[in-house]
Amino acid sequence: MIYTNVLLIMLSKKKNTSKLDAENRELYEYARKRTLQKKRLFQHFVVFLIGAVFLIVLNVVIGYQEQFQPLGYNWFVWAVLLWALIFLVHFFNVFVVHTFMGKEWQDRQMELLVKKQKEKIVKMQGQVEKDHPVPETVETQNKRIDPEKPRKPYNS
Repeated sequence: MIYTNVLLIMLSKKKNTSKLDAENRELYEYARKRTLQKKRLFQHFVVFLIGAVFLIVLNVVIGYQEQFQPLGYNWFVWAVLLWALIFLVHFFNVFVVHTFMGKEWQDRQMELLVKKQKEKIVKMQGQVEKDHPVPETVETQNKRIDPEKPRKPYNS
């Protein structure tokens, strides 16, 4: 008796919270992915700063490839600028693109596509019913007969 009650309580809790658990899990997963994106961006920024300082020290202090100056600037300037451009693209992707095309945008797009598909299905069903009508059964014929109108006997 006690085991049955405990089992019923456990089963009823699972049924009531399954939808909430799925929603909480989805929210948690979204937050985890978003946090990971921001963490990687911050790591990229730190590596960029350390790398830029290293390149400057390598060229200016140590004198590595001092004579190599494409377009009149030291090579490390071009390397740092290229890396800064890559970092800006990463930053733009995490904060700007994700803001406009994040989870809410994705959900809206999914809803629009589902709505369009449902409309196409309804339109196609109407066309099929128009092109290939379902033969009437005795029941549908009886429904169309007016009950006020007298019927002819079948024996005549």
